[in-house]
Amino acid sequence: MPSREGKRAERRKRKARGAERIQSGYAKAEERNRAAREALDPLEEGERPRVITVAAVVSAAVAVITMAAWIAGVEVQGDRPEFIQSFAPAFLFGVMAWGLWKARYWAALGFQTLLLFALFASAWGLATQAGSAWQIVLTVALLAGVGTLFWFMVKAMARIQMPSRMPPR
Repeated sequence: MPSREGKRAERRKRKARGAERIQSGYAKAEERNRAAREALDPLEEGERPRVITVAAVVSAAVAVITMAAWIAGVEVQGDRPEFIQSFAPAFLFGVMAWGLWKARYWAALGFQTLLLFALFASAWGLATQAGSAWQIVLTVALLAGVGTLFWFMVKAMARIQMPSRMPPR
């Protein structure tokens, strides 16, 4: 039967081996991250990734459609929204469209946050609200489109955020 000190020493050795494995795992992950960062090309002046252009167009379309619907007198659940209820989101989407067109990181991050909300809301609706086959098909199509846009924006955002590389000394 091993002594109490022997068991304690064995536990310390196991902890040390575990910590070494974790550190080597972090080192490998950091090496992969560094390689991925090196593979990215910074944006040229005035350059905009295609997915960011798509996001800008979608954002501008939402802004225009929101205000056009208010002007046309569209009712929501039987009531016509107040001006500010239509103007505020239209204004925010318009500002975001401008920021995306200029390839600004804050605008891409905001748009991606809205995409994330749309993903969660669609998934929740699919799980709890979908009543007909048509609703299921449309919700799955929405999930596929929003998910694809979200996925491609990740690399584009990395390129937007990336500073210009300094020439080697």
